[in-house]
Amino acid sequence: FNSLNRDMTLTEFKFIWYMEYSHRMWGRVVGLAYILPAAYFWQKGWLSRPMKGCVLALCGLVCFQGLLGWYMVKSGLEEKPDSYDIPRVSQYRLAAHLGSALVLYSASLWTGLSLLLPRHKLPETHQLLRLRQFAHGTTALIFLTALSGAFVAGLDAGLVYNSFPKMGERWIPDDLLAFSPVLRNIFENPTTVQFDHRILGIASVTAVTALYLFSRKVPLPRRTRMAVTSLLAVACMQ
Repeated sequence: FNSLNRDMTLTEFKFIWYMEYSHRMWGRVVGLAYILPAAYFWQKGWLSRPMKGCVLALCGLVCFQGLLGWYMVKSGLEEKPDSYDIPRVSQYRLAAHLGSALVLYSASLWTGLSLLLPRHKLPETHQLLRLRQFAHGTTALIFLTALSGAFVAGLDAGLVYNSFPKMGERWIPDDLLAFSPVLRNIFENPTTVQFDHRILGIASVTAVTALYLFSRKVPLPRRTRMAVTSLLAVACMQ
């Protein structure tokens, strides 16, 4: 308000404040939803030794996620006397916070499904091993694409070019490597960040499509085939 948004009303400020407050409260509810049942199950002796380690890891990740969120928000509140840009959090901390959330979500889902659904006993054929490796590689690519999206959000890079598939009038924009040293462009140049996110997004959809087509050649259980088909549908919608 003092340096940039002098026309902001109290109602507009409250809207931002309540968004942040709701996010924090929701995060604390998530923490309780992990820790309280875990403590109850532990006390009742319902957890096996491996599951105890898994529960401790998940609860620790929940706490780490909260600390990382505080560390991220703190970067947006630091005084920058020489800057008249829009106040924003560090894109590095935003990417770390999102990445940690994705790991927590994926680990929770994997653990839950492992307990609820029996593991398929499939013959370890060469095709199945290749499909599994392809799926792991695709997962890593999607994760990297999501992290690059955090850099887009942190730098407001989505506002730089709003045409597709070209960026403005060019396939490769002139200011792609405007920062020095060159490596800085990947994380701090809004044009490069948006360009990288586009390429990673296209690569992710291509990889998911290829994974789906390859899976059609492998004899798979109905549940697995539904998962691969759903993955393709969600990738196209995204």
